[in-house]
This record gives sequence, C-alpha cells and structure tokens, in this order.
Amino acid sequence: MEGFLYQATIYLCAAVIAVPIAARLGLGSVLGYLAAGILIGPALHLVGHETHDLQHFAEFGVVMMLFLIGLELEPRALWDMRHKLLGLGGLQVTLTMLAVAGTAVAFGLPWQTALAIGMILALSSTAIVLQTLSEKGLTQTQGGRSAFAVLLTQDIAVIPMIALMPLLALPALLPRGIAAAEDAAEASAHAAESLSLVEGLPGWGVTLVTLGAVAAVILIGIYLIRPVFRFIHSAHLPEMYTAFALAIVIGIAFLMNLVGLSPALGTFLAGVVLANSEFRHELESDIQPFKGLLLGLFFITVGAGIDFGVLLEAPLKVFGIALGTMLLKGLVLLALGRLFGMRRRNLMLFTLGLAQAGEFGFVLISFSQQVNALEGALAEQLLLAVTLTMLLTPLFFILYDRLSRRMDEGGEAQEPDEIADEGPVIIAGIGRFGQIVNRMVQSSGFNTVVLDNNMNTIELMRRFGFKGYFGDPTRPDILHAAGLDKARVLVAAMDDNAAVTRLVAYARAQRPDLHIIARAYDRTHVYQLYQAGADDIVRETFDSSLRAGRYVLENIGLTDYEAAEAERIFFHHDRNAIRELAELWDPKIPAGRNTAYIDRSKELEKGLEAALLAQLADEEETR
Repeated sequence: MEGFLYQATIYLCAAVIAVPIAARLGLGSVLGYLAAGILIGPALHLVGHETHDLQHFAEFGVVMMLFLIGLELEPRALWDMRHKLLGLGGLQVTLTMLAVAGTAVAFGLPWQTALAIGMILALSSTAIVLQTLSEKGLTQTQGGRSAFAVLLTQDIAVIPMIALMPLLALPALLPRGIAAAEDAAEASAHAAESLSLVEGLPGWGVTLVTLGAVAAVILIGIYLIRPVFRFIHSAHLPEMYTAFALAIVIGIAFLMNLVGLSPALGTFLAGVVLANSEFRHELESDIQPFKGLLLGLFFITVGAGIDFGVLLEAPLKVFGIALGTMLLKGLVLLALGRLFGMRRRNLMLFTLGLAQAGEFGFVLISFSQQVNALEGALAEQLLLAVTLTMLLTPLFFILYDRLSRRMDEGGEAQEPDEIADEGPVIIAGIGRFGQIVNRMVQSSGFNTVVLDNNMNTIELMRRFGFKGYFGDPTRPDILHAAGLDKARVLVAAMDDNAAVTRLVAYARAQRPDLHIIARAYDRTHVYQLYQAGADDIVRETFDSSLRAGRYVLENIGLTDYEAAEAERIFFHHDRNAIRELAELWDPKIPAGRNTAYIDRSKELEKGLEAALLAQLADEEETR
C-alpha cells in the first residue's frame, strides 16, 4: 500500500510541476506530461519498471476521450463522415502499411516481419492528437476533422491486424518440432483467449457475436440509460451521476473486450447513440475530469517507459526508424490530403498531426512477440521508436503554430471549417453583439451553430470553451452546411452591413418560413434589412442609447417610473415609425430629396413629442 501511495504521489507531483511550466512556455500539456514521465523515470529513477501495468489502466483516458467525442457527434454527422472513414482513413492505413513494409524489405527484413512492422507503424496516436487538437481549438477545422476520421479508422483497423498477426509468424522463431502453421494457430487461440471469449467459434459465429455486441451497445444507449438516469435523478444524490457515468464507460469497454473489439470504438459508438440524449451534458461534466487525469497519466507512463539503454545500444537504428516512420507517413498523408481537397493550413495540420506512431502500436508489438512475428531485440527498438515519434509530435504541432502564424502575416486565405453540427439557431457573426446572443441562447439550453469569417475571433472563442466554425456566412454552401434548411432562427450579426443585407436576402429567398433577426448599423441599414426580408431588426446601439437617455431623465428631475415610461413610449413609437418610414424609403432617391419620407418623419416626430408630454402631464396630475 505504501508503495502504491509513493508512486501515486510521484506521478501527481511531477504532473503538477511539469505541465504548468510547459503550458506557460507554449509547449502544450502533452509535452509537459511526457517530460514529467522522462524526469521521474529514466532521468531520476523515482519510479520502477511497472509502468506497463499502469499504462493499461491509464489507457482508459483514451476510452473516455472517444466516449466524449461520440457525445458531440450525432449519428447523422457520423454518417456524413463515411467517405472519409472508408476512403481517407482506409487509404492511409493501407498505403502507410505498404510503404513501411516495402522499406523494411529493402533493408533486408523478411516480408512477414516487414508487414508486421508496417501494421504497427501505420497507426497514429489517438490520445496525443485528439488532446492537442482540443487544446488548440482545431477539432472543427477541415484538417482536424480529417485527422479524427483517420484515427477512428485506425482504431477499427486494429481488430483485423490482431487477427492477421499470427499468420506472420517466422519459422526461425518457432519452437523446434512444431510446424509453423500449427504454432501460429495455437498462438492465435491463446491470444484470442486473452483478448476475448470468441475463440473456437467459426467465422460466422464471431461475426454474429460482434454484431450482437454492437447492437447491445445501441439498445443499452436507447432503452436502458435514460430510465436509469431518471431513477438516479429521483434519489437527489449527485455522486450517483458520476458513478453511473463511469459504469457506462467501463461496462461497455468490458463488453467490447469480451468479443475482441476495441473498447475505445465501443464507447465511441455509445457516445454517438447518446448524443441526442437530454443527459448528454451531465455525462460530459461527469466524465471530463477522469478523462483528463487518466490521459495525463497515460502520457507520463509513456515518458517513464523510455529505455535509454536500448537507445544507447543502437542510436542510429532507433532514430532512423522513428524519423523514417514520420517521413514516410508524412509523405503518404500529404498526398492523401491533397487528393481529398485539403490545402495550406489544413493540409499542414493533417500531415504534421498524424505522422507519429501510436499507443496501439504498443499493443501490436507485444502481441507480435507472443505469436513470434517479431524477435525480441527488434521489438524493443520498435517500442522505443514509437515512443520517440510520440515525443516529437507536440513539437510538430508547435511547428504548425509557427507556420500558421506566418501564413496570417503573409495574408494567405484560410479555408473554411467543415461544419458537422446543426441546431435550431444559426448565429452569423460572433463579435461583441453576436457573442451575447449566443451565450444567452446556449445558457437557456438550446444548441447554436456559430459562423464567423474572422479566424482569430473563432480561435479565441474556442479557448473559452465555445464551439464555432470559421467561414463566410454569406456563402451559400457554408450556410446550408450549417443547417439553413432545418433551422428555426437565423441571427445575422456581422460587422459588415452589406454582408448582413446579402445574408438576409439570400436566407429569405431560400426559407420564406425562417425567422430572421438582423443587426443593423443605423436607420438606413434598417430600411435595407426590412426590404431584404428580416423579421426583427435590432440597431446595435439603440437599446443602450435608450438606457442612457433614461438615466439622463432620472437625474434631471423625473422619477424612476416616469423615466421608464418615457423610455417605453419612445421605444414603441420609434419601432412603429421605422416600419412606416421603411415603406416610404427609396434607395434610388437621396434622403434629402424624398419629400414624402421627410414630411412623414416630421409628423411622426411631433407625434412622439406630444405622446411624451401627455404622459408627463398625466403623471403630474396623478401626483
């Protein structure tokens, strides 16, 4: 017990010290965790060699991360990603595997070993990439979403890779007197026994069990979790929410292990099923702290597990494998990114972000040794090479940040984000006006889709935890991707008057039934928006000016009630006047020559003055 408490204290203290320092230096939390692991492990030897067992526990952080990502995705959004999952993700795994295997064969390795290495190094780090994308607010960019699709495909690809690995057993590594095929089959059976409960079943039986497990996850999410949540809610014990949220994740992970599927994949599917649940936000808040802590622990164990002895024995070989892997994967990712329409920033993010090997590589390396597909020395070198690529990944993201800033300084155009969400409210423009609207609507429990063509504004918004998409709201393709066809309300709140008018006119033409609220700069802009089809038009300084006027009246002799009534009368009179004058306003006639408009404006102003004086007289008589 004392040993466990000592180890826990060392890990937590290292994280508390190293991560804030790394964050202040702009290096990101992942590099801080990795550095903390190196410090307490290979550098100071404060922890022992039991990091592998601890790493299995910490990998629940990856499982929880994918569950939370699933909660953010509706089934429709996942269906929309199918081309990337099958096309981009499938090509990345296949081409990288073949490229690495071909290079290994060129260096004289047997084709079986080369293919095993290709499968191991084709996978990237789900934990590091998704955590870094989330921290930097890049998850919703085209490059970020493409990276997520590839990572999800890789998680699925682990299953057939584990099934194929026993077939790559080398005869030279097999025990004497046992035929290669028999030993591979026996190793596969033992591996299946340790990984699942489907050994001994025919192929169709394994398929049925797998489909049954997936169906069970979906049915549990639809029919069981909601009633249980309502039952827990009636107990009024907040800690039970946390206990049940953890039970969902751990239970589904256990079920996936029983049938030989990826726990991360199973919990991701459960998250997607629960994305439309009324308990979605409760689940997110309960799981989030555990996800962050376990992911941090996972990164520390990776750093602590680095064996510098192996590195010193063959430094050129280990660094060659690590850097060669990142170069080969980078070239494949670069080609696929361009093929799938990524350019500039998004292409750079996609290429640099996925060039490393990943945590599932550790699983495949260990399994390949069990089935005699890799010999021990090479497996140790691969373990270290995979770790080094993961250690270099945060530096690649720093390189992306610097190159991205240079693009901003050079005035390069930024591609719009891919929009995967839809909501009843679309807010176009998230400046000082739109952000207040967005906060109020979201705080009331409604989903919004926020669009803005200022990347700095979107990135700042994401740092504060608000989701938004970069793109020009006046572009029809972006507007329809945001859900114009199904939205109930559109808020046009951009700073550009002409852009607001164009947006209102287009939205009204496409959706006559849509309720459009528009921000206006002045009275002339109000008239333009009225003719464009806006339902509610808000002058950006009108309400604040009314409040200031009321304060003036309160401080020159009127009572609070009299000032408030004056404000109310002015507000309603001015709104009615605006509607009436909008019918007379003609953009082709200069304001000073539109006699009908001028005459009616004077009459309305006199009517306002008379109404206010009458109100004050009534109040005086009452007193």
